[in-house]
Amino acid sequence: MATTSATPGAPRSIDDLKQLLCNDVKVKVAGIDVDGVLRGKFMSKDKFLGATSSGGFGFCSVIFGWDMHDSVYTRELAISNKENGYCDIMASIDLSTFRRIPWENNVPFFLVSFFDPKTSAPICADPRGVLRKAVDNAAAHDMECIAGVEFEYFNFKETPESAAQKRFTQLQPLTPGMHGYSLLRTQLNQNYFHALFDESLKFGIDIEGHHTETGPGVLETALAYTSAMRMADNAILYKFLAKSVGLKHGVLPSFMAKPWGNVPGCSGHVHVSLKNGEGRNVFSLSDADRDRGRVDAAFEDTRYLSEIGEHFLAGVLDGLADVMPMLVPTINGYKRLVGGEAFWAPNAVTYGYDSRAASVRIISPPSVPPSATRFEVRVPGADMNPYFALSAIFQLGMRGIAKQLKLTTPPISTHQSYPAGKEVVLLPSSLEDATNVMMRPDSIAREVFGDDFVNHFGATREHEVRLWNTAVTNWEVERYLELA
Repeated sequence: MATTSATPGAPRSIDDLKQLLCNDVKVKVAGIDVDGVLRGKFMSKDKFLGATSSGGFGFCSVIFGWDMHDSVYTRELAISNKENGYCDIMASIDLSTFRRIPWENNVPFFLVSFFDPKTSAPICADPRGVLRKAVDNAAAHDMECIAGVEFEYFNFKETPESAAQKRFTQLQPLTPGMHGYSLLRTQLNQNYFHALFDESLKFGIDIEGHHTETGPGVLETALAYTSAMRMADNAILYKFLAKSVGLKHGVLPSFMAKPWGNVPGCSGHVHVSLKNGEGRNVFSLSDADRDRGRVDAAFEDTRYLSEIGEHFLAGVLDGLADVMPMLVPTINGYKRLVGGEAFWAPNAVTYGYDSRAASVRIISPPSVPPSATRFEVRVPGADMNPYFALSAIFQLGMRGIAKQLKLTTPPISTHQSYPAGKEVVLLPSSLEDATNVMMRPDSIAREVFGDDFVNHFGATREHEVRLWNTAVTNWEVERYLELA
């Protein structure tokens, strides 16, 4: 069972690689830290080829010992710390990720994964390694993880310098007003808007849809469905692409989940499905049930889902609260969820057929062909780390299949029609609460991801919470300075 999808033209051997790079003098490489930040460098061609032939090269482990602003964590973690001297870890080059960066003179580019140089075991917090385990888990059951990601993101007429000079306040949006799906608003910044799409194709990122979304200067880009690992790579690299293209056009795109309090935030919706060894969508019904639906479905909303699909859905719902930091990893991300359905951001353990109000939207016949049956998980914001988000969803779903979990609550339409009925379970409303839930001894996160990952990633989120708890915000000063 295939677990990844190589990029077009990716080399299959060292000889292929040498031929591919015959006219190049340098190569760009990058790995991903727990915050979803690309950490990389240029290498000479000779050093790169040597590293590829020898199994990898040393990379400073501090990228797992500090936060997104390069401040070391408030308590030292096992991977990288003073005691081990922030030693090197092994960066293994993934040849299947080959691309050329079109806006950087077509320099060749590869992603890396990180391993312990002593044991050759994957680094427990390496995002690509975490997703690899999830993908391999499905493959062991003769299933392939397939996914798509949609990003909503604000765009500002700013540069990193101008934003810093303004202290990140009073930023000018690319366009004014609320204009979702507008054909007119894209006329104002045609070169930037089209460059995002066109450069993506050159960079090996296929796009399904690209349009304005409601909010000042907001765009939405839907990345084409593919294997889960390729999708996570595409998602993380699309952010890099958007920011790089933005620099060339005087635009600062932001994937922050909630830049402004009075307008909807930015989502990072995730679509998922599973294929079996024959390429069939395992969430779809058998040929015999396709016309009338499954008679033993738990609810009307799941009538056109297979039994395996119901188990997967039950698994996601069962563990959703326990993996929230993997879906919503920032302080700000929970501000997006505060408004709930009013801001198109579900904040409860809910599901429903074709419901954008639910945390998990069931997309199945009769609205789509059986082969397109899938789940859209609507909890993550655009600030998610796609590797962790996809890992969480697929590991929870596979746990639901393995345990043959049943749906224990009715779909969201029942709660909306009969609000006095069974209470809806709310998701954690802050990063602090979510981290506490994830790190408790009996959490489902520990069951599916193990203690090493939960202890490391949870500690990085505790660091983020600690920084927030000691910060004094403009809101506090404006509210209390004079009148308290």
